[in-house]
Amino acid sequence: MLLFFITFFTIYGGMHLYAFLKARAAFAFSLRASFSAALFMAIMVFAPVLIRLTERLEFELIARLLSYTGYLWMGVIFLFFSASLCIDIYRLLAPSSLALSAKTAFYLPLLISVSIAVYGYFEALNIRTEKVVIKTSKISKEIGRLRIVQISDVHIGLIIREKRLRKILEEVKKAKPDILVSTGDLVDGQINSFKGLAEPFREINPKYGMFAVTGNHEFYAGIRQALAFTEKAGFKILRGEAVTAAGVVSIAGVDDPEVKRSGLYRNVSEKELLSGLSRDKFTVLLKHRPVVDKDTISMFDLQLSGHTHKGQIFPFSLLTWYYYRHTIHAGHLRLMDNLYLYVSRGAGTWGPPIRFLSPPEITVIEIVHKDNK
Repeated sequence: MLLFFITFFTIYGGMHLYAFLKARAAFAFSLRASFSAALFMAIMVFAPVLIRLTERLEFELIARLLSYTGYLWMGVIFLFFSASLCIDIYRLLAPSSLALSAKTAFYLPLLISVSIAVYGYFEALNIRTEKVVIKTSKISKEIGRLRIVQISDVHIGLIIREKRLRKILEEVKKAKPDILVSTGDLVDGQINSFKGLAEPFREINPKYGMFAVTGNHEFYAGIRQALAFTEKAGFKILRGEAVTAAGVVSIAGVDDPEVKRSGLYRNVSEKELLSGLSRDKFTVLLKHRPVVDKDTISMFDLQLSGHTHKGQIFPFSLLTWYYYRHTIHAGHLRLMDNLYLYVSRGAGTWGPPIRFLSPPEITVIEIVHKDNK
């Protein structure tokens, strides 16, 4: 965790330094203006810490104001850095006749970043329903069709509250799930301030139940409180265990590796878990991160994951694509005959309430008998 914080604040602080130098080159700041800009940027760099601190002290209004300000700024500064870096590369390579002035090289990426941030704010509210159909002989003709709805990475917290949660759950209700699953990061914040946010889940009431696994943010939020909230919402949490739903589908789930640091990790290997399940039943593995264990690749039929957000804001999606290049960072992948992986882009947002080229989703997975149309 210490290494993560050092890396994060080094990179994030470096982005601010770069933006500060770009602004100073464009406007030749006075000493007073330079100090004011540097102070503001220093506060923004450490805004995530201030947000968490005020939230823990139960100054919820201040924490929410800080979160919107700090995280919107985070989105803008990331977009500004990305656009500005491209423009600076152009300035290095372009002939002198096509050179850009320092002011143009500042205003152009600023315009691009603010425009994308505004668009991305509204894109983050536009929940889409993705549909996947999987045909299998493991579903009988009598049952014919089973509908699993997946939500992932909702990140209920200071920004994802009642209004946005209701919008997500309305899409879930429209899908009429037989089974609802959550593949981690359902929560992201101090759970003791989540009054009234668990109850809307109980309005869904799928025929064969609701199942969830932990994500890394359940640990960050406080694993005991996160588990209690998830159970209150009506989910059965699968932590190195499996259940049979509808008599024909096995649903197995494992803890996210981050939970190891809490001392409450269920240390059950996937191989141990899946080897005890009947291969006659269609097996769904719930696993927060889209990593496929080579030792269990023939022991399940479908793995449902999340975690990546498909990068959430392009061009960060290039990094998630590269990191998960051996599987997939979003969407549907056929691993081999009758073996599939689906990675959700997630329904909420982490950090900036912005999505760009990665709209939020709920996923409807139709598991049908192979002869059904």
